[in-house]
This record gives sequence, structure tokens and C-alpha cells, in this order.
Amino acid sequence: MKNILSTLPSPCWLLEEEKLQKNLEIISNIKKQSGAKVLLALKGYALWKSFPLIKPYLDGCCASGLHEAKLADETFSKEVHTYSPAFKEEEIEEIATISHHLVFNSPAQFNQFSTQAKQINPNLSLGLRVNPEYSESPKEIYNPCGLYSRLGTTLENMDESVLELCDGLHFHALCEQGSDALENVLKNFEEKFGSYIPKMKWINFGGGHHITRKGYDTQKLIQLIKDFKKKYEVEVYLEPGEAIGWETGPLITTVLDIVHNGIDIAILDSSAEAHMPDTIIMPYRAEVRDAGKVREKAHMYRLAGNTCLAGDIMGDYSFDAPLNIGDKVIFEDQMHYTMVKATTFNGVKLPSIAILRKDGTVEVVREFGYEDFKHRLS
Repeated sequence: MKNILSTLPSPCWLLEEEKLQKNLEIISNIKKQSGAKVLLALKGYALWKSFPLIKPYLDGCCASGLHEAKLADETFSKEVHTYSPAFKEEEIEEIATISHHLVFNSPAQFNQFSTQAKQINPNLSLGLRVNPEYSESPKEIYNPCGLYSRLGTTLENMDESVLELCDGLHFHALCEQGSDALENVLKNFEEKFGSYIPKMKWINFGGGHHITRKGYDTQKLIQLIKDFKKKYEVEVYLEPGEAIGWETGPLITTVLDIVHNGIDIAILDSSAEAHMPDTIIMPYRAEVRDAGKVREKAHMYRLAGNTCLAGDIMGDYSFDAPLNIGDKVIFEDQMHYTMVKATTFNGVKLPSIAILRKDGTVEVVREFGYEDFKHRLS
């Protein structure tokens, strides 16, 4: 790996195909045993140069609007399921044309666009997102069923007239969670919307299923799906995003300078704010290769980004040996919910994208520069 690192531009995301395939094989086994269909959630993982490897294992993609739907249609070419908190009039024709499932967030949106969408694409399957008003999400910012949530229709706001054209119900209530959490969500979903389920052709269990995490109870998930399908005779969909890209590759950065102000601070050629926003938003502490927690190892450093934002900090880490200018600092597990959220804030260059192929070769599939920054702005 050290030889590979020396050949890559910095900063750089490095997808490892072998690790991605292992995740896909786990998901493929769940599909076979449970009978569920599985979609790639583009909001969590959209590295489309890796889609040739992913396509044989999955049934399609779920999109959060027009641009993701177009990406799915152009680069994945299987089922396209599109949901948005609110669709725009000027986009609905194109979305309906390229989608297989179109899921509305509210009865009002369903009534506004469903007839038009079916006229554009008679084969389109229409759905409604519902809110089971129950979630075990670890952070409120990621809780789609929290107080005053705008996501999905509550039972109180259900308009039964939409059921005439509605083929399926969609819920999403998990955030990197296990099958126990899904079981509890399903109980609440059935309690509130169970009378509508027999009228449906499909039920979408949404995303947040941490299927490929070590210790995830896949057999419980399989049984939950099988029992649900048998009870209601419906198709079941899952929409994992982070589970596809989970632990499939790092973000590789370089130490540019080391300054001292009470503590040693290593300034990297990357940015938490621009390249790893969830470390600030969620927040969470990314794992760094060969590093320990504070005072766990001999040499302490605060790892910081190369922008003018005072809070552009990845966190405090300890190392066995001192860091030096030019050293590589490798942030583990940065394939999901990183590059899809990355920005060019402060003019900082986006990390390059490379793929470590299964045969051991490395391909840099994208490098970014000034023009990418410039053309975002005008």
C-alpha cells in the first residue's frame, strides 16, 4: 500500500474494489435469501465509475431528485426510484420519463403531480412516503421521524383518496442501524398504516440499514423481510447507501505544516469543512490509520484543514512517531457520505478519485482543479 500511496495525487479518495465486492456479496446473499430488491441510495454513494462492479448485484438506484435520477438513468441503467421532499413543476416531466417508481412526500404533492406523471409514463409506479413517527436514530439531525419532521406523511395527515393511484408506501427511519431497530420501526409502521398495506404492490423499507457492518444480524433482517412479504404479499425494497460503501476506502492526505499553539497542530492539504463535513455536522471522529486516541500514543497532534475556517478541525490524535511535513495521514472509511457532500469552500481543491482494482492496479479516474471551482460560481 505504501508504494501505491506514493503514486497518488494528494488529497485523494481511494476506492478498494475488493472491499466493495465483499459488501456487495453480503447484500446479494440477503437478496437471494429474503426475496427483497435492493437499490443503491445515491445520496450516500454515487461514485459512478464503480457502477460496472455494482450493477450485477443490485436492482437499481434510488434518487432524491432530478440530477440523481439522471445519473442513475445514464450510468446504472436499471430501476430508477425517485423521491423528493417536494418536486418542482418544471422538473416533473423529465423525472417521470426516466423513473420506474415515483414517490411523493405528501398527499398534496401526490394530487398535484400523479395524474400528469402517469400520462407522461403510463408504466410509472406511484408511491407515498409515510412517517411511522418512530425512530431510534442516534442523532436528531438524522432523525426523519423527529418532532416537526417534514419527511413523510403522518397518519393524521393521510388522505385516503390518493390510494386509488398509489401502488406503494415508503418509509425511512433508520440511520446506520441494525435489524433490531428495523423490527421496532416495522411494528410502528404496521400499527399506523397496516390497513393500507394489503392494497399496495410494494413497500419500501428505506435506507439506514447497516447491513455490511461487523456484527449486523443479517439473518434477522432476512426473516423480517420474509415474514413481511408472506403476510402482505408485497414486493419489499431496501435502499442502503452507506452499507454499499462501508469501509471500502480511505481519504489520503498530506501534512503541509506543523505549528504549535499550546499543542502541535498538523495542517493537512484537505479540509473537514469541505471534504469531510460529517465530522463537523454529525459530529463524529474519523479513524486515522495507525493513530490512537488522545494520549494513547506518545506523540499528540490536532489534525486540521487548510481553510480559513477556525473550526476546520478533524480532531486530536496520537501517533507512535512524530509527524513530519510530507507525511501521509490516512482517514479510514471515507467512501460514503463524503464525496457526495464535498465542496470547494475557500477554493480548496477537491480530492482526486482513484480506484484500486482487484488485479492490484490503480486508476486515477478524476482529478479536480481551478475550473471546477470557478464554474460553480458563475
